[in-house]
Amino acid sequence: MKIVTFNPFRTIGMPGIQYVKPEQMFEEREKIAAADVCLFPENWQVNALVYGMKKNIFPSIQSIQMGFNKIEVTRALWSVCPDHVPKTVILGRNHDNINRVFDEFPFPFVAKEIRNSMGKGVFLIENHKQFNEYAENNPYFYVQEYLPIDRDLRVCVVGDDVLTAYWRINERNTFRNNVAQGARISFDDIPEEAIELVRQTARSLGVNHAGFDVISAGGKFYFLEFNTLFGNQGFQQLGISVEQNIYKYLQETITLQ
Repeated sequence: MKIVTFNPFRTIGMPGIQYVKPEQMFEEREKIAAADVCLFPENWQVNALVYGMKKNIFPSIQSIQMGFNKIEVTRALWSVCPDHVPKTVILGRNHDNINRVFDEFPFPFVAKEIRNSMGKGVFLIENHKQFNEYAENNPYFYVQEYLPIDRDLRVCVVGDDVLTAYWRINERNTFRNNVAQGARISFDDIPEEAIELVRQTARSLGVNHAGFDVISAGGKFYFLEFNTLFGNQGFQQLGISVEQNIYKYLQETITLQ
């Protein structure tokens, strides 16, 4: 199998692979044309690769385009599992929408930047002043109800199934549960119901590479988001090679040219 990767750090050790810098994709058309599959393109590359050059890509076009930002993620989740999404509004910035947020969400609530990761750009809003500061810096409002939790579940989909899952436990008395923000990883007592929810949701959406963030509140599981490019700390602790699993999946699914 001939492979082009646009992200060498996520494809280390795969055989038959060539690296092309994303910004040089049009200068390297011959390498791309000869490849059976192109791995980890950036969002802006996808349309040209899939519709213009007719290339197989991984992650899937659904994974990349729906996972591009929190707005796209939430709309995708609303389409297949709306009962498993916390109350959320997505609004443009104007005075009426600021008032709408205050009318619909009691303090505290959560406001997020639409493109960020590792717990950055997520704010616990406890008063009018804090939200007005958020509004000044964000042309789009992404506002979500606050659900008090001390952990969330990262469920990692690679290929057509869940590869691993782990709790991210908050021991710093903050509302962020990201490992990058100091959360502890635990593989104990992973609920099978949550795994099956992620499995079915990913398959419904055509997502084949993503880390889904799931919480349990009030006896129910909710999605916070999914990230197409997710951290590998859990895989490292278990000694799992994501790259080998991706390559096996490609061997099983890609029709060689």
